[in-house]
Order: sequence, then C-alpha cells, then structure tokens
Amino acid sequence: MRMRTAAVAATSALGAAAAAVAAGRYAAGAALRPARSAPAAGRGHLPAGFGGPSLTVHEVGTGHIALTRSLTTLLPGTYGLIGRGCHAVVGPVLSGGDQAGAAADTVVRRLERITYGELAPRTKVWLTPQVYTGGPGDALGVDRTEIEVPGELGPLPAWFVPGPRDVWVVALHGLGAGPEQALPLLPFYSALGLPVLGLSYRGDAGAPAPPGGVRHLGGTEWRDVEAAVRYAVGEGAAQIVLHGWSSGASMALRAADELRSGAGQGEGGAAGRISGLVLDSPVLDWWTTLRALAAERHVPRPLLPLAVRAAQGHARAAEPDQPAPVVRPDRLAVPALIVHGPDDTIAPWDASTAFATAREQLVSLYTVPDAPHAAMWNADPGEYEERLRRFLTPLL
Repeated sequence: MRMRTAAVAATSALGAAAAAVAAGRYAAGAALRPARSAPAAGRGHLPAGFGGPSLTVHEVGTGHIALTRSLTTLLPGTYGLIGRGCHAVVGPVLSGGDQAGAAADTVVRRLERITYGELAPRTKVWLTPQVYTGGPGDALGVDRTEIEVPGELGPLPAWFVPGPRDVWVVALHGLGAGPEQALPLLPFYSALGLPVLGLSYRGDAGAPAPPGGVRHLGGTEWRDVEAAVRYAVGEGAAQIVLHGWSSGASMALRAADELRSGAGQGEGGAAGRISGLVLDSPVLDWWTTLRALAAERHVPRPLLPLAVRAAQGHARAAEPDQPAPVVRPDRLAVPALIVHGPDDTIAPWDASTAFATAREQLVSLYTVPDAPHAAMWNADPGEYEERLRRFLTPLL
C-alpha cells in the first residue's frame, strides 16, 4: 500500500513538473514570439507597451479630437492613433478642453491629420508611437529602393533611402514594431545627407523565421545586423551608425561588439565599420523585460518565473556559450547616445543610467520624462532631433 501511495505521489510530482515546464514554455513563447499586427487594429503594429485597453473616440472636430481620459491619452507629445481601418496623428493635449465641448471623462488633443479611414464617435482606437504607416515612399513621398539583404537564414527585406554621404544609418526596430519605426527620423537624416537602410530581420513579415519560432533575445538576431553592415559596406558605406529602438538597440550593441572582436564572419570588410550607436530605450535587462512582455500578453502571474527560465533555455539553446545576451559596458568601443526615460515599463531605465555611468567618456545619456517604451521621439521630437544632431556631428 505504501509503495502504491509513493508511486502515485511520484507520478503526480512528475506530472506537475512536466506541466510546469510546458506552462513555462508556453509563457515564454507568448512573450518571445514575433508580434503580429493587432487584429483589432486592422493595420500596423502595436509596439511593446501599447497593447493595453482600447480608447474610445467621443468627438472629432476641426483640429481636435476627444478621447477616453486615461494616463495614455494624457501623454505629452505627438502620437499615432490606430483602429480598424483607420489611422490618425494627434498632437499635444489642448488646454481649455471645454471649448471643444468635451465631457469630464475625456481628453481633447490636437488632431494633426487623418492618414486613412474615418474617425467617428464610438470608434475604438489605440495610441501608438507610429505616426507613419507603410514605407518611406507611401508615408513621406521620398525616393527609396526596396532591397534584399543576404542574411544567414535567407534574404532580409529592407528599404534604402539614398544620401550623398558615405556614412550610413542602419535602422533597427524594436519589440512589436517594424521598419516603419524609423520613418519619423527620415526627414532629419535626409537633411544631414545620410543614407538610411531600414532592415526587416528574422521573425519579421517577409523575413526568415527565427530558429524555434521565437526571438532569441538578441542571441542570433545580431547576425542580421552584421549582414546589413556587410551589405552597406559593399554598396560604398565607409562608416555605419546603428540606430536601434528597444531590442533593436541591444542588437546594435551586440553587433558592434562582435564586429569589433572579430567574432562575426567579417566578410565584405564589415569589421571596424561601426562608428556610433544610437540606443533608444535599450533592453539591457532582458529578464525584467521578458516578465513585462509576458504580463502584457496576459500570461498569468504565477507563470512569469517559469517563463523567464524557459526563455533562458531558448537563449542558451541559441548560443550555449553566452546565456546572457546583453553587452557589458566595458565591451563598448564606439561612441553611443542613449535616449531613455524613467517611465519606461518594458525596459528598465536604471539599466541605461548604470550603463552610461560606467562609460561616461563614450556614452551620452538623454533622459526623456513622461515617455513610454521606445516613444522618446514622440514625447519631444524637436529636442530628440537636436540631441541626435549634436551626437552625430563629430561622426560625419
């Protein structure tokens, strides 16, 4: 009888352990699987940190729009609104909202433009940092070329906007976003004469799937950055500035380190060509970010520790010799501009301040208050571009 009881207990324990492992893998997959367009939004992406409850349009007038009052709709700056079959751009919160007839539970913002579709009362929308949709030609009417970058897993779709300088910018989007994340800065970069390559990497639409079907926390994605650098050098680039948002920023750090150390393939003279890094809301503490992503994608709280362990397993499987895919400050060898804010709930701001403090001679830190994850430009476009101009001038 005792043996039977012990056997049942052992079987139950094994079953519970197996269930825990399966739950952890599910939770990690939910957090790490490449994000798709939000079904309710119809078009475009909802980047990490912006997948919360929808907002309701209460009124649309000439030059203004009234939305559900929330912390999100009160954010300062310029943002996109995306809903099913519609996209618009809103500016600052307007003072004296009563003049627009807004109710007490609404926020009135300046309506900059309606990109497509129709906004009407009761329309459900989401705030997004993406103020442009489509590619550079559709969004801004600029000359661009659709290209394919030869990558480790296959061709990587990209667009290229030419410029007269031989210093190129390679733009690397972040969690839940796409190459359109770089579009707001194309006029700025064009004014400086800088060519810009907007890369789609493994897991993006039209690009090869990542091994195992999930992101590897930069452990493999950096090789697509290396491929983009090789392509740029082959097309005449003398130096490369990597501009990354969120996970794209951590990929930029990793690629710069690998190409400096010679761990990359080094084909096409890519080694030593990266001259600067722009790191917007960089993910420097992957496990905290993973917990935040899993929670945002409605993984139950008890499963969050299991999700972290499973994600660590994914990372180690991708690169057994480097379980922590974050570059240490002492490995930085080129100037970097970190743009981040204390209100980021996805990538801890403290990690950025610690990184900048550790390498004060190479890192400039621009702190942006009242800005969600990877929305630093949106909070204050003019100041963002001025800080970027000051950083880039010595590199040109």
